[in-house]
Amino acid sequence: MEITEGVARLRAVVRERWDGLSTSERAVAQYLVSAPAESLLFASAQELGTASGTSNASVVRTLQRLGYAGLPALKRELASDLTSAVAPEVRLQQRIAHVGRDLDGIWGEVFDEAAERIEHARRLTPGDALREAVGVLAEAGEIHCYGVAASELAARHLVLALGRIGRRARFVGATGFALADQLLGLRQGDAVVVFQPGRDLAELGILVDRARAVGARIVLVTDELAERYGHRVDAVLTAPHTPTGLTAEALTALVVADALLLAMTTLDEDRAVGTSHQLTALREQLLRPKKK
Repeated sequence: MEITEGVARLRAVVRERWDGLSTSERAVAQYLVSAPAESLLFASAQELGTASGTSNASVVRTLQRLGYAGLPALKRELASDLTSAVAPEVRLQQRIAHVGRDLDGIWGEVFDEAAERIEHARRLTPGDALREAVGVLAEAGEIHCYGVAASELAARHLVLALGRIGRRARFVGATGFALADQLLGLRQGDAVVVFQPGRDLAELGILVDRARAVGARIVLVTDELAERYGHRVDAVLTAPHTPTGLTAEALTALVVADALLLAMTTLDEDRAVGTSHQLTALREQLLRPKKK
């Protein structure tokens, strides 16, 4: 099988840092470079520890010694290669073959990956980045939340939740010519929250350019585009996508959105509470049986 860039990098860094590894770290490293990349994608730290005769703590420590932020970071590199080289139906077959029909195993696999992704997002986004993002949103006249395909879910969720605490927000999710109409609504003093994990869409560059041209500020929630767009936006929050497809693409983006929402709520408690009261009153009216 052809050696991908991710596998080649892993092997190179193991060779480079081998002399500085402990006995247990060498055992982990040896297993990582000998195991098929597909099997590493679906393995938890506990499983890798067992397979290498060490422990999950040794796995995490070894990856850090090798220069990876953690197991999700390694999986992300390997998955990027496989995504471009392996057809979607083949990747689906690999996921099915891995989880089998053991319901307890399926339950554990999904929750393990979800926990890994969320913890990875927590580690990768420093507190300063969150403060910068919240500062951008707090000063905005209107908040435009952009997301397409799998990212649409997080964008729509944030729009709905912001409205419920009294903030003006709208969803932007058009592509092609239709996006031009939505871009007309951007104004000076507005903010844009962009949910885009990895693919550099043409629409994204145009959206950023338009926001800059009118004086709107930008928060980017991404996995792979921070380096490309970091200098053109006001804040970057990291939301790692799934390396295996076992968990929803938007999972970490939704968690990031919830963190932004809670921070915005605490900044103006009176507005949030007042809007919540109005929302409850309207719901009660809608639920009240009609008088005959």
